[in-house]
Amino acid sequence: MTSRADAARLDAADPLGSFRDRFAIPDPGLIYMDGNSLGRPPRLALERLKAAAHEEWGEGLVRSWDHWVDVPVATGDLLGTELLGARPGEVLLSDQTSVNLFKLASAALAARPGRPVVVTDSTNFPSDRYVLEGVAGEMRVVEADTIEGPQPGDVAATLDTRVALVSLSHVGYKSGAIADMAAVTRLAHDAGALVLWDLSHAAGIVPIDLAGTGADLAVGCTYKYLNGGPGAPAFLYVRHDLQAEMHQPIRGWFGHADMFAFTDRYDAAPGIRRFATGTPPMLAMVAAAAGIETSAEAGIDAIRAKSMSLTALLVELFDERLAPIGFELGTPRVAEQRGGHVSVRHPEAAAICERLIADHHVVPDFRPPDTVRLGPAPLYTSHVDVWDAVDRIVAAASG
Repeated sequence: MTSRADAARLDAADPLGSFRDRFAIPDPGLIYMDGNSLGRPPRLALERLKAAAHEEWGEGLVRSWDHWVDVPVATGDLLGTELLGARPGEVLLSDQTSVNLFKLASAALAARPGRPVVVTDSTNFPSDRYVLEGVAGEMRVVEADTIEGPQPGDVAATLDTRVALVSLSHVGYKSGAIADMAAVTRLAHDAGALVLWDLSHAAGIVPIDLAGTGADLAVGCTYKYLNGGPGAPAFLYVRHDLQAEMHQPIRGWFGHADMFAFTDRYDAAPGIRRFATGTPPMLAMVAAAAGIETSAEAGIDAIRAKSMSLTALLVELFDERLAPIGFELGTPRVAEQRGGHVSVRHPEAAAICERLIADHHVVPDFRPPDTVRLGPAPLYTSHVDVWDAVDRIVAAASG
């Protein structure tokens, strides 16, 4: 049996262990296992927010727009080059994930006239499906395995000359399964379609190679593993060679070529900035930038290595302690095939989550009908946290 001392030994050798001190943790006794929904606040973000509120807003007032206007692109470049495998000028912080999904899906359909079909899968995040259903002339839904997620062969079976866009999540929101970005992108391109990836559960936790895989479009949020804060600005990615031909449907002054000219005619800005819309929420941008900087400093390879260690420990403890009391594993067993969270299933999952929060000082995440998601964030979660969380799940399951 894996002991708590075994977990402590893993922590003693953890090269990212010191990053825990970079986060505000007012209650050290709380085991937070929901970093895949909302990350903890980096101390840097809180410091930057205070300075931005008092100095940039309070003292600089409207004059601060002299440098604020560059933040969405500059932060997008940092995120893209350090954590998403993109090139400079391909990532922009803007709006929210659903809004960005709408913008890019609409632009993709317009760029493929006469091809009304959008392909997604049955395990994709419901909000993504709502947006896609709203813009597609016709939807095709791949019936994906609930644990392994959509497979390239299943996607290939849906492709023909009527398909304009394939839109999937890189990491499944419920099971954590990682989709094969390179294979799916290649298949879609062979069929003449574009691909739009949702990176919300992937950004900041798994290595992503947008440029290397030839990905066309992507969106994602910054409030999960990137620790940007509740409702933090989302991001979008458009490959360089597609930017000029893509026309996003929500024209706003921040996407104008000369935003301060206030002309009657709309002229789209060159490059990635044409996908901006309205005035960005600058205090939220400041917090998101601090979270992204913290992750970039740690390095995505180190983050991924620790994440795999944490989730491997979770699976090991699942086998030893949760499977014998009626839980089922809802996540791929192979570490390379899963993202940053592990899902376990139980008929009483909702009640168990309630007891964990109310009585056992553990914050997990419930997804109906029977899934408990456990998302240990590598920058502030320890192996001992994982061991203690499982120990308390056993206690919560007993009633």
